[in-house]
Amino acid sequence: MTTLVDLVARLDLPAKVRLLTGASTFTLAPEPAIGLGELRLSDGPTGVRGLKFSGGRVVSLFPNATLLAQAWSEDTAYEVGGLLAEEALAQDIHVVLGPTINLHRSLLGGRVFEAYSEDPLLTGRLAAAYIRGLQERGVGGCLKHLVANESETDRNTVDSVLDEATLRELYLLPFEIAVTEADPWSVMAAYNDVNGVPATEQDHVINGILKGEWGWDGLVMSDWFATKSAGPAANGGLDLVMPGPVGPWGDALVDAVRSGEVAESVVDDHLRRLLRLATRVGALDDARPAPGPLPAPGPLPAPGPLPAPGPLPAPDSPVRREQLTRLAAAGMTVLANDGVLPLSRGQRVALIGRHALDTVGMGGGSAQVTPPYQISVADGLRGLLGDAVTVTDGVEVRSRPVPAVAGYVSDPRDGAPGVRLTLLDEHGAVIQDRHSDLASALVGFDDDFPQTVATVRIRALVAGDGPVEVGVLGAASWRLSVDGAVRATELTTSGHGFGEEILAPPAAVDRYDTAREVEATATRRITAGSPMAGAGLFGLVARPARRDPETVIAEAVAAARAADVAVVVVGLTAEQETEAVDKTTLALPGAQDALVSAVAAAAARTVVVVNAATPVLMPWLAEVDAVLWAGLPGQEAGRAVAAALLGDIEPAGRLVSTFPAADGAAPAWSVTPVDGRLVYAEGTFLGHRGHYAGRAPAPAFWFGHGLGYSSWSYGPAAVDGSAVTVEVTNTGGRTSREVVQVYLEPADADQPVRLVGWTAVTAEPGRTVPVRVETDARLWRRWTDAGWDRLPPGGRLLVARGLGDIRASLNL
Repeated sequence: MTTLVDLVARLDLPAKVRLLTGASTFTLAPEPAIGLGELRLSDGPTGVRGLKFSGGRVVSLFPNATLLAQAWSEDTAYEVGGLLAEEALAQDIHVVLGPTINLHRSLLGGRVFEAYSEDPLLTGRLAAAYIRGLQERGVGGCLKHLVANESETDRNTVDSVLDEATLRELYLLPFEIAVTEADPWSVMAAYNDVNGVPATEQDHVINGILKGEWGWDGLVMSDWFATKSAGPAANGGLDLVMPGPVGPWGDALVDAVRSGEVAESVVDDHLRRLLRLATRVGALDDARPAPGPLPAPGPLPAPGPLPAPGPLPAPDSPVRREQLTRLAAAGMTVLANDGVLPLSRGQRVALIGRHALDTVGMGGGSAQVTPPYQISVADGLRGLLGDAVTVTDGVEVRSRPVPAVAGYVSDPRDGAPGVRLTLLDEHGAVIQDRHSDLASALVGFDDDFPQTVATVRIRALVAGDGPVEVGVLGAASWRLSVDGAVRATELTTSGHGFGEEILAPPAAVDRYDTAREVEATATRRITAGSPMAGAGLFGLVARPARRDPETVIAEAVAAARAADVAVVVVGLTAEQETEAVDKTTLALPGAQDALVSAVAAAAARTVVVVNAATPVLMPWLAEVDAVLWAGLPGQEAGRAVAAALLGDIEPAGRLVSTFPAADGAAPAWSVTPVDGRLVYAEGTFLGHRGHYAGRAPAPAFWFGHGLGYSSWSYGPAAVDGSAVTVEVTNTGGRTSREVVQVYLEPADADQPVRLVGWTAVTAEPGRTVPVRVETDARLWRRWTDAGWDRLPPGGRLLVARGLGDIRASLNL
């Protein structure tokens, strides 16, 4: 039988090295000499986008990671992994680049929405279940980003500084749990440095801990453009450079081997790991199994053979609609409720807010996909309540412009919704001229043109009358013509976030009394030697002019007075929740706080729905009757919110982050490096751990908080070996789900409180259910100079509905 060692031996050094850099943005090169086919990778936090970063095929848009995590359910994570595997198999994708298991260190982090939690145990166990769901279907998972990659500011140069105990007890623990429980087939090394060493060169973390102590045999790939060297990265444990075909390895790594800097056995090990991945996903000798249907949701099954082949649901199928609505609604969290929720079907509802009409289903950056649709809260609630719902727009929520939407602009050639997009080379020759539904184009990254796109031209007809805002976005030299009036502008990025050109491009917008014929032309700046080589997103901005907030709020107040209950939908957008850019505040953007307060003063009852993944400040909390935390609910957003508001699906979620009461009132806050260094000074007292220890003020809402739609009483609790037992009774009037949480408060004051286990149960009204919560031994240890050591005896176990609602305390 031919072994991986045999296959590696058939190739000479240049051939081996060639395989260790991607062949394109999202593919790995085949090698017919050893039966290796092309491997295809796709981003995957909230959907399997495919091989194109922008403008790819239509795929399902899932709820975001924090919303899914709020279910506190490994069954849910397993189901999501399986559904994503279906989406991957439909596109012949071999590896899904997820889950993201960095922690919510500072809530200012731009990618908080993409990661599960501030807690390492919750994160690790959900990640393990997600990986099992993927890989049992033959699709590889990829844990990311290794390690200490919790913010976006200067993300490709920042040095994350933390001690060994913090590294191991917090930031490596989710990786350890997922590796030991689910054996992911790949891991992604991050952009940042860790204690002065690039994450892609981390011999200590990659070779010493991941591949050494944990005995893991998978493949470590770089984040895109993260690799900074040849010899140091190869010796540091990195197996694969992405993307390709150009990168820092190639001839430089061949030379490093021939000079003796890197042993050829190191290259052989990297290639064996790549071939092992190819074997697992069926890309070696074309051994990929045919796809089959996903098993029904239920307890996690033992590993076994794949199910028989069967059809895969389309992104807009009734099957996907049910699955994604249920998953989104079940993770939504009732933060406050004085009895107004769930809504009754006989009530007159005033639905208010920009997010009610333009509901945000996903964050920005590599988590974005092209869904078949995104259902707004307005459409979802009207679908259940009909004419009982009035809808009133809210105040402006964006400060940064976005490309025009199809419908507001049309192609001047054929009148179809969208724009006319023309790409030209440096000589002015047309590379592509086509209709585009999107008023933007991503070029220079994965467009696959043989020529370099030097100029992007977008032409459109603007719909409607009255004042409009027209402008451009993208780092380029722009010429904008609006009904013959020409303006020129130069746009550049801030330089503080790698990939800003694509993920957060600069923009310029002006107000016009009217606008009909618009043409925007961008001349790109192409920087030789730059990893992105002038890549960027270039777009046309066109939208109705913004209205005066006081007028908008007055209309909302009038609508609220005429209804039985006002539902105000507020939230964030991809300006705040995106890759490449961090936040500066947790305050809601625009005049949304003023909108809520005005409506609450006028309405008989007021419910606030927060359409955001990152915690926000709520200065109006005492003025309203209920708050539903809706997250970023994916393509079925409006249906899920409506189902949760009416109680058709109980929003039984529990928070996965601690909500501070004010900006800065958290154990970790700043995301801005000082002299290139970001010091994790809070150590292991992250999030709820630091709040509980008094190292930060009391929060607005504790980690683990969530009310659901019932009430619960707890009986006496007891320790039974490594578990805690307790009986809980549903004392409310509805069938409900309860999450029983157990925390360890160590005797040593230098050790923080920590989640050690949880169990969820569902019970009918009046029913008492016995609950057993197994505690995880990995949380009963501490890292010392001599290695792992068990915590000193003593302390107590806390049985809670959330760390702010402790129901029992058990001395140890």
